[in-house]
Amino acid sequence: MGKPDQSRRRVLGALLALASLPAWAGPRGEEELSAAVRASLQHAVADDGDRHTAFSDPLHAEAWLTAMSAKLARYMPDEAARLRFLRTVSWESARAGLDPQLVLALIQVESRFRKYAVSPVGAMGYMQVMPFWLKAIGQTGQDLFQLRTNLRYGCTILRYYIDQERGNLFRALGRYNGSLGQPGYPVMVVNAWKRNWSYLPPTQEAALR
Repeated sequence: MGKPDQSRRRVLGALLALASLPAWAGPRGEEELSAAVRASLQHAVADDGDRHTAFSDPLHAEAWLTAMSAKLARYMPDEAARLRFLRTVSWESARAGLDPQLVLALIQVESRFRKYAVSPVGAMGYMQVMPFWLKAIGQTGQDLFQLRTNLRYGCTILRYYIDQERGNLFRALGRYNGSLGQPGYPVMVVNAWKRNWSYLPPTQEAALR
């Protein structure tokens, strides 16, 4: 009985190790960027500007924070860390012109909200940013495991791909992941967005009742 039990434990351990890896990790090769595009992305990454959320009404911002915090609790048990994370998602999404729920869905699929996730191809952090982007549009000394830095790069890159694909989210997500032309990854992100991170402001939710 001892050997079969040990074998089962080894198999279970291997499965758990695989489950801890990011869900998706495409090849994500470095792209040739024109001088104008490079300059624009460098400005987008460096420009601090004023911090603001995706919501013009502070009450809606707080309602969003409360709703998303409840959804995120199973991934981030620590409330203070969770709220800090969500505020940063809201800031960085807003400055990139992205829906914060889309960003949360992408992070869920990419890293399962693990700060120090590293993919087999070297993508790093919450949004699984490839290190070559530091050299391409930022500073090589920056830390992609730092929350704000990771989200700043991830949101900037996703916005760039959406613009390049003229608003075609499926193609933009495919490019972000390095799986352009394959439906699996975009479908997973959009499904996670709809099923897990959907949100209606309190006034719209009340109107639907």
